[in-house]
Amino acid sequence: MSDTSTRILVVDDEATITDFVGYALRKEGYLADIVSTGEDALSMAAQNDYALFILDIMLPGMDGYELCRRIRTNSDSPVLFLSARDTELDKVVGLEIGGDDYLAKPFGVRELIARVRALLRRGSGSIGGQHNTVTVNGITLDEDAHTASGENGEIDLTPREFELLASLMKNAGKVVSREDLLRDAWGWEYLTETKTVDTHIKRLRDKVSGAGYDPTLIETVRGYGYRFKA
Repeated sequence: MSDTSTRILVVDDEATITDFVGYALRKEGYLADIVSTGEDALSMAAQNDYALFILDIMLPGMDGYELCRRIRTNSDSPVLFLSARDTELDKVVGLEIGGDDYLAKPFGVRELIARVRALLRRGSGSIGGQHNTVTVNGITLDEDAHTASGENGEIDLTPREFELLASLMKNAGKVVSREDLLRDAWGWEYLTETKTVDTHIKRLRDKVSGAGYDPTLIETVRGYGYRFKA
């Protein structure tokens, strides 16, 4: 069973979906709040600390993309998009505005729970055992605590930015392709559009620079991918 303190907000205007998702989450021990509009979701998000947001894209009024943008102004918790539209463009748009995963309708309960567990692990760090750390060029990455820090303090990263930095630092000195970064950070073998990696790398460099570290530690290898200086 899951930690019953883990609260998840589900936003969808289809009762059949919310009944199914809410039941599946509660059966696993999660606390699930259900709303049907973006406006209600923002109100709930202002009142509660959610570990995960599950958002339908086609919502009445404010759509899921805009809702995600607004959530991202105050929360770094993972966002899982739900949609009946299963096109690559939809997935890329969702990722570039701050989403962490995308699940096409219809979907099964096992797939849903697997995605939820994976996102919650990424958002909070793995549990138990010794801390797995990597230190390169003055930055220490702690995979269990999900932190990146150095003499200037901690770098404030979203779960996705952390996964990208982890993939690069664990391969320091080596070029990591955009395709490999997609697999490492998103776990999506089937996503062929790699431009979203560039968008997130830019944000990652901004975060590194903003925390007082050298953003050129993350090098662009033209036509292939990225490399973290060893």
